[in-house]
Amino acid sequence: MQSDDVSLKRLSVTPLKRAKSNRFNASTLQRLNAFALYEVLLGITIFALGVIALGHAVENCLNASTINAEEGVVRQILSNRMAEIQATKSVPDDSKEFEVDTNYGGIKVVQKATAAELTEPDNTLLNGIYLVTLTAQWQQGGVPQSKRVQFYVYRPG
Repeated sequence: MQSDDVSLKRLSVTPLKRAKSNRFNASTLQRLNAFALYEVLLGITIFALGVIALGHAVENCLNASTINAEEGVVRQILSNRMAEIQATKSVPDDSKEFEVDTNYGGIKVVQKATAAELTEPDNTLLNGIYLVTLTAQWQQGGVPQSKRVQFYVYRPG
């Protein structure tokens, strides 16, 4: 028990003092509340502007994704038609148009083929080589769009 008394004596315990009371009058209290209200309004305004900016960014991303997917479909259509022309053994049609229906609307494909009229360095005309042009035309948001691919096809004859 003595050890407890000794340890208590070694500790210097001082009584707690009361803090001075802050006395505010009504006008000071209203100013502090008004300041807090302005802080809250400013915070809400900044948050709202951030949400609006984020909404615009998401909308732009969705639009870009849709445009990219639509152009991917057009590239695939042109690639498929080019493979068909290269795989056939006959001379490509001089002019041909057809419509392809997709999830993004109709895509008009125009095919034109002309003799390439290429020559050797000694001015010998190379026969049987055709320049084929495929053009895809479609509407994207009311604005006309187009993509074109040109390639050569050799058909001996």
